[in-house]
Order: sequence, then structure tokens, then C-alpha cells
Amino acid sequence: MSSLQFNSLLLDISNQLTEKQLEDLKFLCGDMLGKRELEKISSGVRLFQVLTERMKLGADNTDCLSRFLTQIQRQDLAERLESFESQADLSDVLPDKEERDKLGIATEVIVENLGKNWRKMGRRLGLTEVKIDSISKRHPTDLEETTRELLKEWRRSQGAQARTQELIQALRACMLNRTADLVEDSLPSC
Repeated sequence: MSSLQFNSLLLDISNQLTEKQLEDLKFLCGDMLGKRELEKISSGVRLFQVLTERMKLGADNTDCLSRFLTQIQRQDLAERLESFESQADLSDVLPDKEERDKLGIATEVIVENLGKNWRKMGRRLGLTEVKIDSISKRHPTDLEETTRELLKEWRRSQGAQARTQELIQALRACMLNRTADLVEDSLPSC
């Protein structure tokens, strides 16, 4: 995704913020920016520029802003930001066909067996709390769809480095050995 597209998204987010929400965002950024600098900021665009200059915000680094938007009760804007980052991740190179096939098999086994432990698994795979909460809100009552979405987000974040073995290790680290065994048993022998 181009920087123009990212800046357009930030401009749109800025335009949707109320004055109170901007003040709340500035408050949350207090540890990153000095008091004098915060006093000079009068728009979301300026806040985003400063965060970008400080390397706290970028097309591939939206977690901080996304978390802050969630904290000021603007989950809708946080989801748009996450969606942009996910689309940018789609341009990454995919694993080879053999590994993609294994990941597909592992995904189906995990979806059928993970259940309520999906949050623990997501944290173990390195997904942020913001992404986990966003997944939860998209599928509040369907554990299988929640797990499928979780694994899709993980695969996007890993790109070509996504490996079935990493999923198995994460399952074992979460003490979900039975599910890890089922994944291993379902994979074709090499």
C-alpha cells in the first residue's frame, strides 16, 4: 500500500474525531510526546504527523494508534486501521505450496479443536491485544470462525515465514498437546 493511501486513511480518521476524542488521544500520547508539543497539536492530522516523526506510527506500525483508538471508544476507526495493515500484509510473499497445504490442514484441525483457548493461542502466536479484541468483536459467538480469523491474521503477519511447526509449538506452549498431536497426525508424512 502506498503512503498516499495510508495518509488518506489518517486524514479520514482525523476528520471523524471529535474535539474531546482528540484531547483523549493527546492524553494517551503523553508518555511519547512532551507537554509543550502536545499543547501545539490542534488536529488529528498534526498528532499523526508527530507520531510518524517519532516512529510510533507508520503504514506497517499501526498497533499503538489502533490501541489508543480502542481506548477512546472508537473501535470502528481502530478496525479500519487494522484492515489497512492487513491489506498491506497481503502483498507479502506466501509460503511454498507444500507449506500452504500443511497450514490449511493444520488450520482445519485447530478450528475444530481449539475452542475457548483461542485468545491464549493468539497471544502465543504474537498477535496484539487490539487484533485479538477486533477478532472477538467480529465473531462474538462463533468460536470456530473466531479461531479461523485468528489463524488468518497470524498467517498474514508471518507472510512467507508462516510454518505449521510454529503452530504446533504454540499449541504445546499453551498446554494444548492433544490438539498439537491431532495436527501432527493429520499432516502427510514426509
